[in-house]
Amino acid sequence: MGTIKQNLANNIETSGTFDAKDLTGTIPAANIANSSLSDIVTVPSSASGGDLIQTVASDPPAPSFGDVWYNSTEQKVKTVGLSTASWATGNPLNTSRFALAGAGIQTAALAFGGYSTNYTGATEEYNGTSWTNNPTGLNTARNYIAGTGTQIAALGFGGEAPGSPTTGATEEYNGATWTSNPTGLNTARYALAGAGTQTAGLAFGGDTPQTTATEEYDGSTWTTITPGLNTARAYLAGCGTQTAALGFGGTTGSPTGATEEYNGSSWTSNPTGLNNGRNSLAGAGTQTAALAFGGTPPITGATEEYDGTSWTTSPASMSTARHRLGSAGTQASALGFGGGPPVTNATEEWTGPGVAVTKTITVS
Repeated sequence: MGTIKQNLANNIETSGTFDAKDLTGTIPAANIANSSLSDIVTVPSSASGGDLIQTVASDPPAPSFGDVWYNSTEQKVKTVGLSTASWATGNPLNTSRFALAGAGIQTAALAFGGYSTNYTGATEEYNGTSWTNNPTGLNTARNYIAGTGTQIAALGFGGEAPGSPTTGATEEYNGATWTSNPTGLNTARYALAGAGTQTAGLAFGGDTPQTTATEEYDGSTWTTITPGLNTARAYLAGCGTQTAALGFGGTTGSPTGATEEYNGSSWTSNPTGLNNGRNSLAGAGTQTAALAFGGTPPITGATEEYDGTSWTTSPASMSTARHRLGSAGTQASALGFGGGPPVTNATEEWTGPGVAVTKTITVS
């Protein structure tokens, strides 16, 4: 901080006495050694808000925690603070559907496949605000498909297609079109889960029949891994990478909260599963920071967070309770879309607790 000096010598009167009255007056500029001050001890009562905080026409592009500013366009005072867990409504999908798959992150997500009024290959991209249709959808229209990867490098596999109860069809998306791989899954199935990337993917579980089957994808072919899941099941959720994946929930004939971790060669069961055992749920995140939401029965919007050891139920629940929905994102910033019943195009954005977010300062 700069040094401010009051010239006490100027306060010695000719009588030799000290005049302290001037200590409340204006300090000459020459007495300020460094005008770059880092702290203000007192603020004049006549000061206005514009004298104390920055006034901008739009929010700063990358504000830091604790920053405060006045947005003159919105006429609001804002700051960066820590979030509480919450779901917020986003703009809806263009095609209402359930049993679809997702990939990517909250601000760059991909939705594909599912069932609307029929099997669909519809593909949509989300930019954090709205969904845009891709004119070229999946080559194999289907529902109960699994997906993984990013918005511009996604992988879709398995599912239920017209005239076929199960399919192993595998397709890769490059941000513009889908390309079919002539060699699909070794175990054709639907209602399976996925994890990983387009060139290092993982497929596990599924129906018919309910299976433990686990397969790894190298960008070209699928390789079956044995042993598979410890608990055979379908309609489960998954997240993570090919060498650090998480599988949770599903049905074994009845809803389960079973949670298993994959290390790249085998699955390990966690004795503490989901608090709310359910199937047809969605997932996001990593093996040590996962998110589970939605599902049935009953149809729910319940949300749980996983820390690598146990699941904690969040006080925040989805606005639209549903199952068979698509998902993307991380534990801190996830996206849920579609699902039913009834079939819906509803999109919701999740913000986890403790995330730095821009807030409007209001008077309560």
